[in-house]
Amino acid sequence: MLSIIKNSLISLYHKLISSIAFYPSIILLGFMLLVGFMLSIEDNSSTKWLIENAPYLVINNADTARSILSTMIGGLISLMVFSFSMVMMLLNQASSNFSPRLLPGLISDKRNQFVLGIYLGTIVYNIIVLMTVLPDGNEYTLNGFSILVGMILGMSCLIAFIYFIHTVSSGIQINNILKSIFSTTKKRLLHVLEQEKQTTQSDVSNDGWQTIKSTDAGYYQGVNLEGLLDICQEKEINLKVFPSNGDYLLPNVNLFAISKKLDEDEIKVFSSYFIFADSREISENYTIGIKQITEVGIKAMSPGINDPGTAVITIDYLTELLALRMKLGEIEIYQKDNENFTVQLCPKSFDDLIYELLAAYRQYCKHDMVLMDKLVSMLNYLLKQPATDDSYHETLRNQVKIICEDIENYVSNSSDRKRLSAQIQQ
Repeated sequence: MLSIIKNSLISLYHKLISSIAFYPSIILLGFMLLVGFMLSIEDNSSTKWLIENAPYLVINNADTARSILSTMIGGLISLMVFSFSMVMMLLNQASSNFSPRLLPGLISDKRNQFVLGIYLGTIVYNIIVLMTVLPDGNEYTLNGFSILVGMILGMSCLIAFIYFIHTVSSGIQINNILKSIFSTTKKRLLHVLEQEKQTTQSDVSNDGWQTIKSTDAGYYQGVNLEGLLDICQEKEINLKVFPSNGDYLLPNVNLFAISKKLDEDEIKVFSSYFIFADSREISENYTIGIKQITEVGIKAMSPGINDPGTAVITIDYLTELLALRMKLGEIEIYQKDNENFTVQLCPKSFDDLIYELLAAYRQYCKHDMVLMDKLVSMLNYLLKQPATDDSYHETLRNQVKIICEDIENYVSNSSDRKRLSAQIQQ
């Protein structure tokens, strides 16, 4: 039961931190604590000290203070609405021109969330300070120091707005988007490669294992690996996961297998370590990054966009990522330090990955000489790279044959066909 609760909390945590409102809420809470602290230390002596040492910083007229704070609050609300209206417009443009699958990554940009938090926090801070400007007899009590801080925060929002314009204008550029996806995907591949080097790659026999089937439908997005390794060691069990990250599972299909018979309650505990969600971070699944780069390249070759330059960039990035993927095995085996029991994960096979990738490119690029030449160059390069499995090179050779067939059928110019054929023979 404790394991199930723990996994539910972990799942809730991932949902919270992936929300666009998470970081702004944390920053807003920080500003509320700040205004509470400022008002708690505010007294006549602190304001008097400020008047004596920096009188030009103190507003000693209640109407002026109210006017400034009210203007800042109204201006910041307008600025916030304008800023994020622009974000929505740019996101719509990115969805139309590039790929809708890029939106989660763009929306979750921490820089934009930071600016939103600064706006909200400053608005709430100034509203609370404005509420403290209260009449006391025939006079108003003024928290001079808190008002000064509110003015400074309001002006800092203008700096944050300039920063916001810079990040949005640069973040929406396709070159920067592709570079970000590529860097994150490459980092994940290198991490998996390092994990593989530290683990003994010996496939455990599945004879006599108990196979557990899925009970609900949904997108499988991985497992809580650390927790799963701990419970496998505790129960002295080897475990093998059947689906690949991102697969849509229907009810009553194989989910995982275990090397020992368990009762229903124990199986529920193991099942609670499996993560089902609509989306997942690229940093946790390199296949998502490869698919997103592919989708951008395919969208660039659509008749409405017609941007072969972007498609060429995507092929360059995919070439490097696939070369790294060739260094990985077809299964990922994880174990705790100096322990005997393992968890086997099954990533998308190299054959399926490259077939789906190239099938999409061939469909939309088969009439374009430059892109077909680029695909041939990619395959030639990959054939010369080291691979953990000889079947990878056989898969690549099969793809070369398929491309040859497309060249013969769809490239009409004889000179182009001759050039591509010479490139293939290299």
